[in-house]
Amino acid sequence: MLDIAAWRAAGSMAGCAGHRIFHVDSFHVDSAPGDAERPAILLIHGFPTSSWDWTGVWPDLSRDHRLVAPDLLGFGWSAKPRRHRYSIMEQADICEDLVRHLGLRRFHVLAHDYGDTVAQEMLARQNARPAAERQWLSVCFLNGGLFPETHRARPVQKLLAGPLGPLLSAVLGKRSFARSFGAVFGPETKPSAAEIDAFWSLISHDGGRIVFHKLIGYMAERRAHRERWLGALREACCPVQLINGSADPVSGAHMVARYRELVRVDDATTELPRIGHYPQVEAPAAVVAAYRAFLAGSAADRRRPPP
Repeated sequence: MLDIAAWRAAGSMAGCAGHRIFHVDSFHVDSAPGDAERPAILLIHGFPTSSWDWTGVWPDLSRDHRLVAPDLLGFGWSAKPRRHRYSIMEQADICEDLVRHLGLRRFHVLAHDYGDTVAQEMLARQNARPAAERQWLSVCFLNGGLFPETHRARPVQKLLAGPLGPLLSAVLGKRSFARSFGAVFGPETKPSAAEIDAFWSLISHDGGRIVFHKLIGYMAERRAHRERWLGALREACCPVQLINGSADPVSGAHMVARYRELVRVDDATTELPRIGHYPQVEAPAAVVAAYRAFLAGSAADRRRPPP
Protein backbone atom coordinates (compact mmCIF):
# COMPACT_ATOMS: atom_id res chain seq x y z
CA MET A 1 0.00 0.00 0.00
CA LEU A 2 1.15 3.57 -0.62
CA ASP A 3 2.63 5.56 2.23
CA ILE A 4 -0.06 7.61 3.99
CA ALA A 5 2.04 10.76 3.81
CA ALA A 6 2.26 10.41 0.03
CA TRP A 7 -1.47 9.69 -0.12
CA ARG A 8 -2.29 12.83 1.82
CA ALA A 9 0.04 14.91 -0.33
CA ALA A 10 -1.75 13.62 -3.44
CA GLY A 11 -5.13 14.77 -2.18
CA SER A 12 -6.97 18.03 -1.77
CA MET A 13 -9.97 19.45 0.05
CA ALA A 14 -13.32 20.45 -1.44
CA GLY A 15 -16.45 21.95 0.02
CA CYS A 16 -19.19 19.33 -0.41
CA ALA A 17 -22.69 19.64 1.05
CA GLY A 18 -21.37 22.18 3.53
CA HIS A 19 -18.35 20.16 4.74
CA ARG A 20 -14.63 20.03 3.99
CA ILE A 21 -14.00 16.73 2.23
CA PHE A 22 -10.58 15.26 1.51
CA HIS A 23 -10.29 13.39 -1.77
CA VAL A 24 -7.65 12.05 -4.13
CA ASP A 25 -8.22 12.52 -7.84
CA SER A 26 -5.74 10.73 -10.11
CA PHE A 27 -6.33 13.34 -12.81
CA HIS A 28 -4.65 15.94 -10.62
CA VAL A 29 -2.00 13.58 -9.28
CA ASP A 30 -0.40 12.51 -12.56
CA SER A 31 -2.32 14.13 -15.38
CA ALA A 32 -1.46 14.33 -19.04
CA PRO A 33 -3.34 15.68 -22.04
CA GLY A 34 -6.52 13.69 -22.49
CA ASP A 35 -6.47 12.15 -19.00
CA ALA A 36 -9.64 13.98 -18.03
CA GLU A 37 -11.48 11.99 -20.69
CA ARG A 38 -10.48 8.61 -19.27
CA PRO A 39 -13.39 6.58 -17.92
CA ALA A 40 -13.80 7.56 -14.27
CA ILE A 41 -14.30 5.42 -11.18
CA LEU A 42 -15.66 6.79 -7.91
CA LEU A 43 -14.28 4.71 -5.02
CA ILE A 44 -16.24 4.79 -1.74
CA HIS A 45 -14.53 3.36 1.36
CA GLY A 46 -15.89 1.59 4.43
CA PHE A 47 -16.11 1.92 8.21
CA PRO A 48 -13.99 2.84 10.14
CA THR A 49 -11.20 3.55 7.67
CA SER A 50 -10.72 5.91 4.72
CA SER A 51 -9.83 6.37 1.06
CA TRP A 52 -6.34 5.01 1.82
CA ASP A 53 -7.96 1.54 1.67
CA TRP A 54 -7.84 1.83 -2.13
CA THR A 55 -4.08 2.28 -2.52
CA GLY A 56 -3.53 -1.41 -3.27
CA VAL A 57 -5.64 -1.25 -6.44
CA TRP A 58 -4.81 2.37 -7.31
CA PRO A 59 -1.61 1.92 -9.39
CA ASP A 60 -3.17 -0.63 -11.73
CA LEU A 61 -6.59 0.96 -12.18
CA SER A 62 -5.18 4.47 -12.59
CA ARG A 63 -3.24 3.39 -15.69
CA ASP A 64 -6.36 3.74 -17.81
CA HIS A 65 -9.01 5.25 -15.53
CA ARG A 66 -9.50 8.51 -13.72
CA LEU A 67 -9.90 7.52 -10.07
CA VAL A 68 -11.65 9.66 -7.46
CA ALA A 69 -11.56 8.53 -3.82
CA PRO A 70 -13.02 10.71 -1.05
CA ASP A 71 -12.78 10.37 2.70
CA LEU A 72 -16.42 10.40 3.77
CA LEU A 73 -17.57 12.83 6.44
CA GLY A 74 -16.20 11.75 9.82
CA PHE A 75 -13.42 9.64 8.30
CA GLY A 76 -9.74 10.05 7.46
CA TRP A 77 -8.74 13.64 6.72
CA SER A 78 -12.25 14.95 6.06
CA ALA A 79 -14.15 17.07 8.57
CA LYS A 80 -15.28 15.27 11.74
CA PRO A 81 -17.89 17.51 13.36
CA ARG A 82 -18.59 16.47 16.94
CA ARG A 83 -22.15 17.71 17.34
CA HIS A 84 -23.53 16.26 14.17
CA ARG A 85 -26.02 13.60 13.18
CA TYR A 86 -24.23 11.50 10.59
CA SER A 87 -26.34 9.69 8.00
CA ILE A 88 -26.00 7.61 4.87
CA MET A 89 -28.26 10.06 3.06
CA GLU A 90 -25.86 12.92 3.78
CA GLN A 91 -22.86 10.85 2.72
CA ALA A 92 -24.63 10.21 -0.59
CA ASP A 93 -25.24 13.96 -0.92
CA ILE A 94 -21.55 14.58 -0.30
CA CYS A 95 -20.47 12.08 -2.95
CA GLU A 96 -22.89 13.56 -5.47
CA ASP A 97 -21.66 17.06 -4.69
CA LEU A 98 -18.05 15.94 -5.18
CA VAL A 99 -19.00 14.43 -8.54
CA ARG A 100 -20.48 17.80 -9.56
CA HIS A 101 -17.48 19.69 -8.21
CA LEU A 102 -15.08 17.58 -10.30
CA GLY A 103 -17.28 17.67 -13.40
CA LEU A 104 -17.69 13.90 -13.74
CA ARG A 105 -20.40 13.21 -16.28
CA ARG A 106 -20.37 9.40 -16.59
CA PHE A 107 -18.55 7.09 -14.22
CA HIS A 108 -18.26 3.70 -12.58
CA VAL A 109 -18.63 3.15 -8.82
CA LEU A 110 -16.49 0.81 -6.71
CA ALA A 111 -17.59 0.58 -3.07
CA HIS A 112 -16.78 -1.32 0.12
CA ASP A 113 -18.56 -1.95 3.45
CA TYR A 114 -20.15 1.32 4.69
CA GLY A 115 -19.48 2.63 1.20
CA ASP A 116 -21.73 -0.12 -0.18
CA THR A 117 -24.64 1.38 1.73
CA VAL A 118 -23.81 4.87 0.47
CA ALA A 119 -23.66 3.44 -3.05
CA GLN A 120 -27.03 1.69 -2.60
CA GLU A 121 -28.65 5.02 -1.72
CA MET A 122 -26.96 6.72 -4.66
CA LEU A 123 -28.06 3.87 -6.95
CA ALA A 124 -31.66 4.27 -5.78
CA ARG A 125 -31.44 7.91 -6.85
CA GLN A 126 -29.91 6.97 -10.21
CA ASN A 127 -32.68 4.44 -10.82
CA ALA A 128 -35.28 7.17 -10.25
CA ARG A 129 -33.79 9.47 -12.89
CA PRO A 130 -34.86 9.53 -16.54
CA ALA A 131 -32.55 7.32 -18.58
CA ALA A 132 -30.92 10.29 -20.33
CA GLU A 133 -29.88 11.81 -16.98
CA ARG A 134 -28.28 8.74 -15.43
CA GLN A 135 -24.54 8.99 -14.85
CA TRP A 136 -23.55 5.53 -13.63
CA LEU A 137 -21.84 3.13 -16.03
CA SER A 138 -21.59 0.27 -13.51
CA VAL A 139 -21.29 -0.47 -9.80
CA CYS A 140 -19.15 -3.03 -7.99
CA PHE A 141 -19.68 -3.92 -4.33
CA LEU A 142 -16.96 -5.36 -2.10
CA ASN A 143 -17.75 -6.99 1.26
CA GLY A 144 -20.52 -5.03 2.94
CA GLY A 145 -23.88 -5.23 4.66
CA LEU A 146 -26.11 -5.13 1.60
CA PHE A 147 -28.84 -6.77 3.70
CA PRO A 148 -29.21 -5.98 7.42
CA GLU A 149 -30.22 -9.55 8.18
CA THR A 150 -26.85 -10.89 6.99
CA HIS A 151 -24.66 -8.25 8.63
CA ARG A 152 -22.92 -9.96 11.55
CA ALA A 153 -21.76 -6.97 13.55
CA ARG A 154 -18.59 -7.34 15.60
CA PRO A 155 -18.91 -7.05 19.39
CA VAL A 156 -17.28 -3.62 19.35
CA GLN A 157 -19.80 -2.42 16.76
CA LYS A 158 -22.70 -3.59 18.91
CA LEU A 159 -21.25 -1.78 21.92
CA LEU A 160 -20.71 1.41 19.91
CA ALA A 161 -24.35 1.30 18.79
CA GLY A 162 -25.59 0.92 22.38
CA PRO A 163 -25.86 3.28 25.36
CA LEU A 164 -22.16 2.82 26.17
CA GLY A 165 -21.17 3.96 22.67
CA PRO A 166 -20.00 7.48 23.64
CA LEU A 167 -17.85 6.10 26.46
CA LEU A 168 -16.35 3.39 24.28
CA SER A 169 -15.55 5.92 21.56
CA ALA A 170 -13.63 7.98 24.09
CA VAL A 171 -11.53 5.12 25.49
CA LEU A 172 -11.00 2.89 22.45
CA GLY A 173 -7.25 2.38 21.97
CA LYS A 174 -4.98 1.06 19.24
CA ARG A 175 -4.50 -2.33 20.89
CA SER A 176 -8.23 -3.11 21.07
CA PHE A 177 -8.70 -1.70 17.58
CA ALA A 178 -5.92 -3.93 16.19
CA ARG A 179 -7.44 -7.02 17.78
CA SER A 180 -10.96 -6.37 16.49
CA PHE A 181 -9.79 -5.14 13.08
CA GLY A 182 -7.44 -8.04 12.45
CA ALA A 183 -10.20 -10.53 13.25
CA VAL A 184 -12.14 -9.63 10.10
CA PHE A 185 -9.17 -10.34 7.79
CA GLY A 186 -8.47 -13.73 6.24
CA PRO A 187 -6.27 -16.27 8.06
CA GLU A 188 -3.21 -15.68 5.83
CA THR A 189 -3.78 -12.00 5.03
CA LYS A 190 -3.74 -10.28 8.42
CA PRO A 191 -2.68 -6.61 8.42
CA SER A 192 0.95 -5.94 9.28
CA ALA A 193 1.98 -3.85 12.27
CA ALA A 194 2.85 -1.02 9.89
CA GLU A 195 -0.59 -1.20 8.30
CA ILE A 196 -2.28 -1.18 11.70
CA ASP A 197 -0.26 1.91 12.61
CA ALA A 198 -1.36 3.62 9.40
CA PHE A 199 -5.02 2.68 9.76
CA TRP A 200 -5.04 3.84 13.38
CA SER A 201 -3.35 7.10 12.46
CA LEU A 202 -6.08 7.88 9.93
CA ILE A 203 -8.87 6.82 12.27
CA SER A 204 -7.44 8.89 15.13
CA HIS A 205 -6.73 12.00 13.08
CA ASP A 206 -8.48 15.04 14.54
CA GLY A 207 -9.97 12.91 17.30
CA GLY A 208 -11.84 10.74 14.82
CA ARG A 209 -12.62 7.90 17.18
CA ILE A 210 -14.76 10.31 19.25
CA VAL A 211 -17.45 10.19 16.54
CA PHE A 212 -17.45 6.39 16.13
CA HIS A 213 -20.69 6.01 18.06
CA LYS A 214 -22.32 8.56 15.77
CA LEU A 215 -21.07 6.96 12.55
CA ILE A 216 -22.22 3.50 13.67
CA GLY A 217 -25.82 4.67 13.21
CA TYR A 218 -25.56 3.24 9.71
CA MET A 219 -26.56 -0.17 11.12
CA ALA A 220 -29.95 1.19 12.21
CA GLU A 221 -30.31 3.02 8.89
CA ARG A 222 -29.81 -0.24 7.02
CA ARG A 223 -32.76 -1.73 8.89
CA ALA A 224 -34.94 1.34 8.40
CA HIS A 225 -34.26 1.61 4.65
CA ARG A 226 -33.91 -2.08 3.82
CA GLU A 227 -36.64 -2.15 1.18
CA ARG A 228 -35.39 0.98 -0.58
CA TRP A 229 -31.80 -0.25 -0.71
CA LEU A 230 -32.75 -3.80 -1.67
CA GLY A 231 -34.90 -2.31 -4.43
CA ALA A 232 -31.92 -0.31 -5.65
CA LEU A 233 -30.05 -3.57 -6.28
CA ARG A 234 -32.98 -5.35 -7.89
CA GLU A 235 -33.84 -2.44 -10.19
CA ALA A 236 -30.29 -1.36 -10.96
CA CYS A 237 -30.05 0.80 -14.06
CA CYS A 238 -26.48 -0.31 -14.74
CA PRO A 239 -24.40 -3.52 -14.59
CA VAL A 240 -23.74 -4.74 -11.04
CA GLN A 241 -20.79 -6.80 -9.75
CA LEU A 242 -20.10 -8.38 -6.35
CA ILE A 243 -16.52 -9.24 -5.29
CA ASN A 244 -16.46 -10.84 -1.87
CA GLY A 245 -13.94 -12.27 0.55
CA SER A 246 -15.56 -15.53 1.65
CA ALA A 247 -13.72 -15.75 5.00
CA ASP A 248 -15.16 -12.47 6.24
CA PRO A 249 -17.08 -13.11 9.49
CA VAL A 250 -19.13 -9.93 8.99
CA SER A 251 -20.29 -10.10 5.35
CA GLY A 252 -18.67 -13.20 3.88
CA ALA A 253 -20.01 -16.24 2.05
CA HIS A 254 -23.32 -16.06 3.94
CA MET A 255 -23.98 -12.59 2.48
CA VAL A 256 -23.24 -13.81 -1.06
CA ALA A 257 -25.76 -16.63 -0.61
CA ARG A 258 -28.41 -14.08 0.40
CA TYR A 259 -27.47 -11.86 -2.55
CA ARG A 260 -28.04 -14.76 -4.94
CA GLU A 261 -31.35 -15.51 -3.24
CA LEU A 262 -32.72 -11.96 -3.25
CA VAL A 263 -31.05 -10.16 -6.15
CA ARG A 264 -29.47 -12.20 -8.94
CA VAL A 265 -27.39 -15.21 -9.86
CA ASP A 266 -24.91 -14.37 -12.62
CA ASP A 267 -21.28 -14.47 -13.66
CA ALA A 268 -20.62 -11.02 -12.17
CA THR A 269 -20.17 -12.45 -8.67
CA THR A 270 -16.62 -13.37 -7.63
CA GLU A 271 -15.87 -15.10 -4.33
CA LEU A 272 -12.32 -15.03 -2.99
CA PRO A 273 -11.66 -18.04 -0.70
CA ARG A 274 -9.74 -17.38 2.54
CA ILE A 275 -9.92 -13.63 1.98
CA GLY A 276 -11.65 -11.57 4.64
CA HIS A 277 -13.50 -8.29 4.91
CA TYR A 278 -10.95 -6.11 3.10
CA PRO A 279 -10.31 -7.80 -0.27
CA GLN A 280 -8.86 -4.64 -1.81
CA VAL A 281 -6.21 -4.65 0.94
CA GLU A 282 -5.75 -8.41 1.34
CA ALA A 283 -5.82 -9.47 -2.32
CA PRO A 284 -5.60 -6.37 -4.54
CA ALA A 285 -4.40 -8.24 -7.63
CA ALA A 286 -7.35 -10.64 -7.47
CA VAL A 287 -9.77 -7.75 -7.01
CA VAL A 288 -8.30 -5.87 -9.97
CA ALA A 289 -8.43 -8.96 -12.20
CA ALA A 290 -12.10 -9.66 -11.37
CA TYR A 291 -13.03 -5.99 -11.66
CA ARG A 292 -11.30 -5.52 -15.01
CA ALA A 293 -13.07 -8.57 -16.42
CA PHE A 294 -16.37 -7.12 -15.25
CA LEU A 295 -15.64 -3.69 -16.76
CA ALA A 296 -14.71 -5.29 -20.08
CA GLY A 297 -17.94 -7.27 -20.09
CA SER A 298 -19.99 -4.23 -19.13
CA ALA A 299 -18.47 -2.24 -21.99
CA ALA A 300 -19.34 -5.02 -24.41
CA ASP A 301 -22.92 -5.05 -23.14
CA ARG A 302 -23.21 -1.29 -23.69
CA ARG A 303 -21.95 -1.64 -27.27
CA ARG A 304 -24.32 -4.49 -28.09
CA PRO A 305 -27.36 -3.30 -30.10
CA PRO A 306 -30.78 -3.97 -28.59
CA PRO A 307 -32.66 -7.05 -29.88
